[in-house]
Amino acid sequence: MKKKIMIVDDSPITTRQLKHIFEEAGHEVVRTASSGLEAVKTYQEHMQDIDLVTLDITMPTMAGTRVLELIMEANPAARVVMVSAIGKESIIKECLKNGAKHFIVKPFDASRVLEVMATV
Repeated sequence: MKKKIMIVDDSPITTRQLKHIFEEAGHEVVRTASSGLEAVKTYQEHMQDIDLVTLDITMPTMAGTRVLELIMEANPAARVVMVSAIGKESIIKECLKNGAKHFIVKPFDASRVLEVMATV
């Protein structure tokens, strides 16, 4: 089933990689954001059109952990997957406690991304 995805990452390379993985698997990337504030604003304006959000933790203007909190406040049913080079267990636990459905550690491969997406 085709999903509509929002990618939030300040790295254009990561955004391109994820977009390619999702589109090759038949999904549609409907929104992107490269900063925390932009992510919150974009999600709040378009949440009805978004099935899944991939969210980086380390970003300009607002940390991904705070973005996660604001997305979950706006839509407690949101499906958010954290994607970060920070594989620290305490941060992963905090994100999962605050509503993230899964966590992918960078660098990632396409099969891992699609496996997590299928789970979520």
